[in-house]
Formats: sequence, C-alpha cells, structure tokens
Amino acid sequence: MKVTVKAWHAIAEWRWDTGQQSTPDTDDGEDDVCGICRLPFEACCPACKVPGDDCPLIWGECTHVFHMHCLLKWISTPASKAQCPMDRRPWVNAERKVNLN
Repeated sequence: MKVTVKAWHAIAEWRWDTGQQSTPDTDDGEDDVCGICRLPFEACCPACKVPGDDCPLIWGECTHVFHMHCLLKWISTPASKAQCPMDRRPWVNAERKVNLN
C-alpha cells in the first residue's frame, strides 16, 4: 500500500516555564496568570499585541512572576513604593536559572 500526503497542518502550543508545578487536582489557574493584569502568561500584556519574546516574564526574588511590561508600569507608579504587588516586599529581580536537564 502506498500513502501520499496531500496536505499537512502542523499545530503547536507553547508555554512559559514559570517553574511552578501544577497538577490537575491543584490547578486552579491562579498560577498561570499575571498578578497585575490577570491575563494568562501565554497571552501578552494589555500593552502588547503579540505574545512571546516581545512580552517576556519577569521573576522577583519573592518568586512572584509577572509580564515585564505590567511590572514596569506598576513600579513606575508612586503608590507601588517599588514593592511587589502581591506581597509588598521590596521588588528585586531574581536571577533566572535555566534547568537544561
């Protein structure tokens, strides 16, 4: 039997590796959204049109993750006092360590 492929429709999905492990029974969706704009990390922030490398994530030493543009906008407001919007600790960017295993 000979098979001829006449069309190919590739589908792909990507996700940011936030380092937060979720399981089906504990996945309430709260770990997969920006704490400022409440949009999924895979979507872009309200200031961007296209998700991905042009709308990256930023991690704090407090382990909270946000869209970079959302956090920069938050930090630039006087009311933020340069604190994490989730726990009010002083915001310090974390060194992101990539696990290549």
